[in-house]
Amino acid sequence: MDQKKAGERYFCNDACPYFPCHPTGEDEYFNCLFCYCPLYVLGESCGGNARYTGEGVKDCSACGIPHSPGGYDFVLERLPRVMQMALRKEQPEKEGPSKGSDSDRAREKAKNRPCF
Repeated sequence: MDQKKAGERYFCNDACPYFPCHPTGEDEYFNCLFCYCPLYVLGESCGGNARYTGEGVKDCSACGIPHSPGGYDFVLERLPRVMQMALRKEQPEKEGPSKGSDSDRAREKAKNRPCF
């Protein structure tokens, strides 16, 4: 299958002012589909070759895996770990801010304020 014709697996935005965001060694193939890597949240266990700055910020500029020909499959193999992190352990009693929060107090105050 021609990677360039696989629209759900490949997208290149060479009009982007940041294109290419970092070198990958794949001059004729640069996949922008995962412009912001969904594996960032996995930290050191993302599988890429990121590094951490002195301030503790993850720097992925040396990682070209999401932009490479095998990047789509690489990301999809690890995506279940990201989804697992997003699962709720317990269901909250209600959606939104907890009772007694600043938002609840502001809402109550607004109810008692006259309209002008």
